Amino acid sequence: MPLSKTLTHSLEIEVKFSEADPLGIVWHGHYIRYFEDGREAFGKAYGLRYLDLYRENIVIPIVKIECDYKKILRYSHRVRLETTYHDTKAAKLLFKYTMFDINTNEVIATGSSMQVFTNRETMDLMLTVPPFMEEWKRKWLND
Repeated sequence: MPLSKTLTHSLEIEVKFSEADPLGIVWHGHYIRYFEDGREAFGKAYGLRYLDLYRENIVIPIVKIECDYKKILRYSHRVRLETTYHDTKAAKLLFKYTMFDINTNEVIATGSSMQVFTNRETMDLMLTVPPFMEEWKRKWLND
């Protein structure tokens, strides 16, 4: 089975005071928000922003998301989040995430998400890859 094509973007994040509990530990739900930040930064870098898809009458809801926590994050911790798009022939977006401690390069967390294409007006599931996405793949993945 051939390996899928990938495209990666890195984002540096500093944990904010508001993201930590009274013990200074980041609440687990913020990791999912960091993944969202990674997808938004990826989209900005590669022309795959939510608004780009929205203008094409497409919305891409999350249907699956996973996070494996390896280390605790604390207030003022600095991390590098790598967001990697994994190409698929199916009508969906697959991303994988790896969060590293900037100082030690230790893995803090890993995760993945799956989004599907739906019609913005009807919310009907698109069963084929929309033309906008096919054009994007040709540009960025040399398909």
